[in-house]
Formats: sequence, C-alpha cells, structure tokens
Amino acid sequence: MPNAQEPDWDPMTYEDDHAFVYEYGADVLDLLDPAPDERVLDIGCGTGALTAEIADTGADVVGIDSSQDMIERAREAHPAIEFRHADARTATFDDSFDAVFSNAALHWIDEQDAALSTVADALRPGGRFVAELGGDGNVAAIVDAALAELAERGYDADNPWYFPTVGEYASRLERHGFEVRYATLFDRPTELDGEDGLRNWLDVFGDGLFAPLSNDEREAVVRAVEDRLRADYYEDGVWTADYRRLRFRAVRE
Repeated sequence: MPNAQEPDWDPMTYEDDHAFVYEYGADVLDLLDPAPDERVLDIGCGTGALTAEIADTGADVVGIDSSQDMIERAREAHPAIEFRHADARTATFDDSFDAVFSNAALHWIDEQDAALSTVADALRPGGRFVAELGGDGNVAAIVDAALAELAERGYDADNPWYFPTVGEYASRLERHGFEVRYATLFDRPTELDGEDGLRNWLDVFGDGLFAPLSNDEREAVVRAVEDRLRADYYEDGVWTADYRRLRFRAVRE
C-alpha cells in the first residue's frame, strides 16, 4: 500500500478480515488481460494475492509496496515472485514494463503526479496502465459520519484519501502522456465481515481520520459512527460500506 496517512498495516489481519479488497480486484485483472512473457508492474501489491494471479498467466511480474510488513508477507506467501519495498512516488526501474497494474492503492497516495510520473517512466511506449481506486463519493457516509463526530469534539479533520471523478483523473492521466481508452465510476456496495465489520474497517483503514485521538477518544468516535450509520448501513448482522470505484485503462503515448 502507498502513503496518505498510512496505517500500520498488519498483513494477517488484512488478509483475514479484508480479503474483499483483493478479491474484488479479479475484475480489474480481466481488464489488464496479461499475456505470457509480458513484463508487468503491480503498484501497491499488498500481500501479493493479485500479483500471484498475474504471475499465473505466465507474465513476468514485479510487485511493489511501501509497507515493509506487506512485502515480507508477500515474499513468504509467493517466494517465486519478485517483490520490492518501494514508494510509488519515487520508485525507478532498470527495465521497462509492458503494463502497470494497481488495485485499491492509488487513493492512498497524496502526490498523484509523482506516482503517475513513475508509471509513465516505467512503461514502454504503447504500454498500458490498468487500475482501480476509490472514486468520487467513495465511503462518503463513513467519512462524513467520522468527520462530524470529530468536529463535535473540536477536531478539524479532512478526508485523508484521494477519490477523484472520472474527468479529473482522465485529465491528470492525459497530462502525463496517457491516452485514456476506458474509464468508469460505479457504485459497489461492499459487505463488511460480521457485526463488528464497520469497527474492524475503521481500525484498519481509519488512521488518517483518527490520528490526533487518544485510544479512549477513538473508541468513543467509533461507537458514535456506528450509531450514526446503523439504520441505513447495518442489516441482519451485516454492515455494508458505500464503496464507489473508479476503474480505467490508459495507454502511454
């Protein structure tokens, strides 16, 4: 995972409680459509589940992530694949790639232009960039509830993630020398695991929202967020997060 206010990732918790993050990425792999002997870069590879699926097609894949713990777990789980601890904003490579792939990682990066420069530099001319990230309005109910509770306690906080519109991101890609061939923004309501699903989601992903809080304050805010959202987002013992995703395929000109 890349940077924003990056959580202290626990790879095992991530795999056990939030497997949906990479399971939904299978659709993005279909858009990537890797071919045998292609060279592919996976940005924000996490514990390497999707990187391994790319490798299974016969492609030569390299996974990078800014979390050392995630990289170590990826190397343990997939020892035949090359994984590097690297920041998407500054990473460099000796050889170019035919494709760059990213799932659920770009919205963590606060310096998008630096990351897109990395992608453009890594790709050969005509190479493709296929990715999915949180789009405009992603988890808006959760974020709005958390910000409201923080404001009531005197904290001035902002959404810590980057969730762009299609037009905004397409223009950004074009400025970095990409031709956007496909882009879509869509709702993807996502069930969270069990009656503690929202709490667990906030525990893993909410550090950027809750950074200034003490443990007791954080617990109080989480309970209050659950209370705010329960009527609309909790049913039959299951929480549903209001995910919206931006998916695209672009070609380096």
